Amino acid sequence: MECVETHAVHGGEQRVLTHTSDVLGCEMRLGVFLPAGWERHDLPVLTFLSGLTCTEQNVVTKGGLQAWCAEHGLILATPDTSPRGDDVPNDVAWDLGHGAAFYLTATQPPWDRHYHMDRYVIDELPRLLAAFTDNTARGITGHSMGGHGALVLALRNPGHFRSVSAFSPILQPSAVPWGHKAFTAYLGDDPADWAEWDATALLPDASERLPILIDQGGADGFLQTQLPAEDFLAAARAAGHPVEYRLQPGYDHSYYFISTFGRDHVAHHAAALKD
Repeated sequence: MECVETHAVHGGEQRVLTHTSDVLGCEMRLGVFLPAGWERHDLPVLTFLSGLTCTEQNVVTKGGLQAWCAEHGLILATPDTSPRGDDVPNDVAWDLGHGAAFYLTATQPPWDRHYHMDRYVIDELPRLLAAFTDNTARGITGHSMGGHGALVLALRNPGHFRSVSAFSPILQPSAVPWGHKAFTAYLGDDPADWAEWDATALLPDASERLPILIDQGGADGFLQTQLPAEDFLAAARAAGHPVEYRLQPGYDHSYYFISTFGRDHVAHHAAALKD
């Protein structure tokens, strides 16, 4: 890895790294916040997955999570949202291709060669972060498409994470326009294949019951069309899966919302990761 940015913040260091990804077959950027004391190589890691159109920079510069990670002694990893590069397939639309990988393994051409973001997060990211810590305690959170990714990766990989939360997640991508478009392109036309990447469909058969914290803005313009929660919450109740869903009046889909409730989410993860 090559460090291309370093900034002092909250007593630690915010770094941005570049590396060649074996999983994705391209160059990637990765944000890593290292709080004071990281040199002991014993701190847990919280990974934040960003949403549509974002890069590693959005949460690094606007999320404010470094303050709370410094307080609790957590490394914060903020990967990019997709493979990128001239050789990586893209689409002219903002909700498909670069910046819109949906944290899955694509099975349909031309996406299937590079779009393996789930394996990047689960397999490759821990190997990269071993440069900074020997601690294998991991939590995962994310926003919107990244909230979908956080929930699905935790549900699909029991034992890999100790904690999970989400901001404004796409809880049922199989049933909303963003998911229809992405899943058709990446996975094909069979809804059975979509269900393997849909948190609402995965929840009933989950073998692990990690408590889930979700914050959703009540004034979010995407709430009714892209982010409905009713079916997910019904599935959680039926399965006895612990979910705290908080609808926050007046808040929208922006990083103002994330920065407001980030403290609660970091504390949620710290309680599990530092137990």
